[in-house]
Amino acid sequence: MKTISNPLNTLSSLVIGEQKYSFHALDKLTGMTLPQLEKLPFVIRLLLENMLVHCDGKKVNKEDVLNLASWEPEEQDRPLVKFSPGRVIMQDFTGIPVLNDLAALRSALARHGIDPAQAEPLIPVDVVVDHSIQVDFTGIPDALQRNQDLEMQRNRERYLFLKWAQQAFKQVRVIPPGSGIIHQVNLETLGEVVITSLWEQGELLQAETLVGTDSHTTMINGLGVMGWGVGGIEALAAMLGQPLEFPAPDVFSLELTGKLPEGVTPTDLALTIVQLLRKTGVVNTFVEVIGSGSQQLSLADRAMIANMTPETGATMIFFPVDETMLDYLHLTGRTDDQIERVAAYLHAQHLFLTSDAPQPIYSRKLTLDLSAIEPSLAGPKRPQDRIILSQVKDNFEKSLTRSKAEGGYGIPEHERQARVQVEVNGNQVEIGHGTLALAAITSCTNTSNP
Repeated sequence: MKTISNPLNTLSSLVIGEQKYSFHALDKLTGMTLPQLEKLPFVIRLLLENMLVHCDGKKVNKEDVLNLASWEPEEQDRPLVKFSPGRVIMQDFTGIPVLNDLAALRSALARHGIDPAQAEPLIPVDVVVDHSIQVDFTGIPDALQRNQDLEMQRNRERYLFLKWAQQAFKQVRVIPPGSGIIHQVNLETLGEVVITSLWEQGELLQAETLVGTDSHTTMINGLGVMGWGVGGIEALAAMLGQPLEFPAPDVFSLELTGKLPEGVTPTDLALTIVQLLRKTGVVNTFVEVIGSGSQQLSLADRAMIANMTPETGATMIFFPVDETMLDYLHLTGRTDDQIERVAAYLHAQHLFLTSDAPQPIYSRKLTLDLSAIEPSLAGPKRPQDRIILSQVKDNFEKSLTRSKAEGGYGIPEHERQARVQVEVNGNQVEIGHGTLALAAITSCTNTSNP
């Protein structure tokens, strides 16, 4: 068991219920006053806390922490962030190759006469099996069971490997097939918001952070948890204790005002935000959502918006923790002790968003009036291309002959009226360009929003 490193003398204690915890207080950092701390965006505070926890003079030194603590919204030479996520999450599609690398590392150790058990992830790893099921049966009472039985047969070798990995590696947890989509499971079950770890001095509290091997890992940002998608090599490096290094980001604020009109859906809102951010140019930035309009959104709505982050080019679309998030933890069955710990710690660490809190200073401010959003659709090809509902027919007809380079389909004019006969449920049906069809499409964007 490790000793808590405390080179900057930030270690403090906090009693929640009858339990005493330790934590690295941001407001005790050398030269940091509370007004200065409250000027920092929440995402910078989270990165700062993460580096404080891992400040050991080796991977992270005091200068690294102090440089980030002096973050300015418009500085040219950004300090280097050394980010050590608290958890890695993977689906089976990308997780199996990563675990295979760990297994190969164990084999190499064994061949050199070294205990293979020394190759072990240093942080928790969750593998959610959700990318293997196919729809072979539909429209019958036992369709789900039949499809799952086929899934187990087809993927027997892969699943046996995952079962071995869960037993072989102490830090690996596998969520079995049929449990749900990875980001939904992460949001509704796995996400803890605040985590505890055991040290010689007792239990240490810190905000939960993670990386995932899926670009839409950012859905967890809707729960106030810092996390984003990475490649398999970065995920493996994080598992083995190597910090992810990158320049401190620009942080844009997205202030939401007003209220969504009746009949306008959260999907319309998500598409509008994607369009706005792409037009603005937010590649590699962190976007922090604030404003009275944000407070009116349900957590499921926030998760939808956060999920669409990759389509904007940003690293995260982050929603700071507030009362809505605590309500969601109750709704999804988190324990009262956990919820009390989350609320008490984040308030003490100045990571809880309240209506009377001073507004941080951002690299750039964006504003969106929710009352001005109109019903719309995505497409016709890319989710980031939003079309006002009233313009869908005209846009579709023009896209048929528009060149592929311009986002169209490049269909010659003489083929626009082509028709074909197909059989649907025993009936002959004629379809052509523009025929409406209903398909079973699974998208992680709105699975958590009934």
